[in-house]
Amino acid sequence: MIERYTLPEMGNLWNENYKLQTWLQVEIAVCEAQAELGYIPSEAVAEIKSKANFDPQRVLEIEAEVRHDMIAFLTNVNEYVGDAGRYIHLGLTSSDVLDTALALQLVASLDVLLLRLQDLIQAIRHKAREHRYTVMIGRSHGIHAEPMTFGFKLAGWLAEVLRHQERLQILRKTIAVGKISGAVGTYANIEPRVEAIACQKLGLKPDTASTQVISRDIHADYVQQLALVAASIERFAVEIRNLQKTDVLEVEEFFAKGQKGSSAMPHKRNPIRSERLTGMARLVRSHAGAVLENVALWHERDISHSSVERVVLPDACILTHFMLHEITDLVTNLLVYPQNMERNLNCYGGVVFSQRVLLTLIDKGLNREEAYAIVQQNAHTAWNQPEGNFRDLISKDPRVTQNLSSAEIETCFDPQQHLKHLDQVYQRLGI
Repeated sequence: MIERYTLPEMGNLWNENYKLQTWLQVEIAVCEAQAELGYIPSEAVAEIKSKANFDPQRVLEIEAEVRHDMIAFLTNVNEYVGDAGRYIHLGLTSSDVLDTALALQLVASLDVLLLRLQDLIQAIRHKAREHRYTVMIGRSHGIHAEPMTFGFKLAGWLAEVLRHQERLQILRKTIAVGKISGAVGTYANIEPRVEAIACQKLGLKPDTASTQVISRDIHADYVQQLALVAASIERFAVEIRNLQKTDVLEVEEFFAKGQKGSSAMPHKRNPIRSERLTGMARLVRSHAGAVLENVALWHERDISHSSVERVVLPDACILTHFMLHEITDLVTNLLVYPQNMERNLNCYGGVVFSQRVLLTLIDKGLNREEAYAIVQQNAHTAWNQPEGNFRDLISKDPRVTQNLSSAEIETCFDPQQHLKHLDQVYQRLGI
C-alpha cells in the first residue's frame, strides 16, 4: 500500500540528487548480491554502505573533465569509500546502473501519479453523485441532441479515469524492470544470479533479454500511457470550456475573490485553467512521439535515446502530475448552473424531444417516413424562428393531434423518459 504522505513530490523525484541516490542504491544492491554469492568480502560491503556518498556538484566537476557521467559519479563515490570502493561496479556497464536506476525513478513517479489519479476519481465520483438527476441537453456535433444529466456526463469521465487507473497499475509492473547483465547483455563478467538478487532487493524483476540497455519499447509505453491520461484531461477541459461559453454557461470554473479575467474587459471570467490544461496535453502528446523515436537504437546500444529521455521523462511525469492536480481541483470547485441547463434544454420549445414524438407516432400506426416528415417539418419551423416553439406547433398540428392525445403529447416532452436507465450505469461504476 502506497503511503500518501511519505512520497516525495514529483519534481523531487527528478532532481540531480535523487537520480544519483538511485544510482548509488543500485550499486550497493549489486555489491550486496555479490557478497551473498561469495564474490566479494562482506566486510567490504559493510564499509561501502557506511561510507558511500556523493556530492552532486563534485560529480559535475569531474564530469567536466572526463566527459562521462557514470565515471564521474563512481570517482566521487570512491573519494568517500576509499579502498573498499574497488568492489563497486565490478562486472557492470554504465547502462546496468542507468537503466535500473531509471526504473526506480519511473516506478516512484507512477506511485505519485496513481495517488493523484485516485484523488481525481473521488472528485469526479462525488460530483457525478451530486448531479445524478441534474437534467441538461446532450449534444452531438455541437448541436442539441437529447436530454441527459450532468451526472451522466461525469459518469463517462469517471469510467475513462478508472481505465487509466487500471492501465497505470499494469504499467507499474511493466516498467519495474532492471538489468545487471554487463556489456551487450551477455553476462560475460557478472552472473545472472547477481542480477536476480540485486533486482529483488530493489523491488524490480530482471529484464527477460536485455541488450546493453533495456529495450526502449518499455519506456515508450510509459510515456504513451501518460499521453493518454493527458488526452483525457484535455477532453474534460475542452468540455468545460465549451460549457462555459457565454451563450451556454451551464458550468463555470471557480472564480476566486480578487481574480480578474481581462486587462481591458472587467466583465470577463475566462476558463484559463482548462485552457492551460489543453496546452499542457499538447506537450505530453509530443513527448509520446519522441520516445517512439528512441526505440530504434543501433545494434545492442547507442546513446541517442539518452538526451531525449533526460528531457522527456521528467517533463512528462511532472506535467501529468500537475495536470492531475489541476483537473482535480477544477472538478471539485466547478460551478454548475442547473437553471441554465434547463433553459438550454427547452430552447425552441423543446425541439430536442423530437425523437419521442416520432416514436410515439410510429407506435400509433404511422409509417416511419410519414411520421419523420411531420416531426421534422415542425422541428425545423421552430428552429428557424426567433421565438419558435416546437411543442406548441406539435400540439396544433392536426396530423399529430388526430393520433395523439394531449396527455400523450405531454409525455413526449417529459425528460424523465430519457433518464430511466441511467441508474444501471451508476451501478456499474459503484456511484
